[in-house]
Amino acid sequence: MNGSAMIRTGPIRYATAERFARPRPVAAEDAPGSSGQICPQLASRLDAVMGPPLDGHPQGEDCLNLSVTTPARDSAARPVLVWFHGGGFSSGGGIMDWYDGGALAAQGDVVVVGVNHRLGALGYLCLEGVSEGNLGLLDQLEALRWVRANIADYGGDPTDVTVFGQSAGGLSIRLLMEMAQARGLFRRAILQSAPLAITARPRADALALGRIFADSLTTDPRTATVTELLAAQRRTAVANQRRSGSTLEPPFNPVEGAGPVPALDGASFDGNVRGLDVLYGWNADDMTAFPGEGDDAAELTRRMYEEPLRKLGTRLAGAGARVHTYRLDWRPAGSPFGATHCVELPLLLGTRDAWRASPMLGDVPWEDVERTGAALRAAWIAFARTGAPGPGSGPVSFGRHPGA
Repeated sequence: MNGSAMIRTGPIRYATAERFARPRPVAAEDAPGSSGQICPQLASRLDAVMGPPLDGHPQGEDCLNLSVTTPARDSAARPVLVWFHGGGFSSGGGIMDWYDGGALAAQGDVVVVGVNHRLGALGYLCLEGVSEGNLGLLDQLEALRWVRANIADYGGDPTDVTVFGQSAGGLSIRLLMEMAQARGLFRRAILQSAPLAITARPRADALALGRIFADSLTTDPRTATVTELLAAQRRTAVANQRRSGSTLEPPFNPVEGAGPVPALDGASFDGNVRGLDVLYGWNADDMTAFPGEGDDAAELTRRMYEEPLRKLGTRLAGAGARVHTYRLDWRPAGSPFGATHCVELPLLLGTRDAWRASPMLGDVPWEDVERTGAALRAAWIAFARTGAPGPGSGPVSFGRHPGA
């Protein structure tokens, strides 16, 4: 089977939402045609590493849609992998060509779902009387509910769902583990380079940033144009970097203790993760993607990724989850970034055309990307099918978290 034989369906509308309001589910039989939009956004801060996206999607607030890639729309009840993209909760879209699931679906005879959700201020503004925060997480929750209700129509098994996400997408999965509403919507989870040190912002800090955002507008956020919102978002990002001193921390991200997200030692966690299969890991040089954080990328990667992920692994294992780890050491020839943040993405998702000229791939031939990618995809597929990724080979190593 090859990627070209796959059925890629969508965009499909899974919910609708008014600005700064919670999403409303849309029954499949009642869903109007999708706009195909991704959430309005500024250019990604990682364009220098990944390259800018080469496919164009309209941007707009009618963006709660998803894509489904499947080998066949039949009754085979295949494992389902639901993808939550990265981008600092500020950029990206699950229907972008970078995240085409054709190779993964073909290699593993699985169904791959890519999810759009609200980003930036539209998804994560916390401002009294305007937005409660965490709307993007609620969007993701609705997408998972759509999968449970509809994925059998696309050859998938709604009881065999693995969520996988990179960076901000991994942080989203971490927070879904805290949410009572998410219980039972997935049985396995893969967290790829999730910078858990910045998982969620304290509510008081989020409200302060919300006021900075509102003060930078000349009109009400509820009626401002999208252009005005994005300009205010840019100004808030500058202010946040000045306050925090960090190029990694986004100005708008999930808020602890707001909306559906409880305190991160909340009572829902143990019940949600008991019996869950979890694979977490990082790339050996993750922090080379973030100049300005410091010169010692290895130490920064350890502090921002490895240590917080291992701490989560211990908590997961203590709650009864089965936990595996990985580290990716793939350093493409000719790349100045090494095994950087996002470098695993073209190994798992997307196509040669989507990733052509990506700076982080250096001058490595696509055939080498495909060869390494096949090995990594095999591990993700094995995990989605069995809960264990296998022994690994080449530039990726796997292990069992101690005590899991």
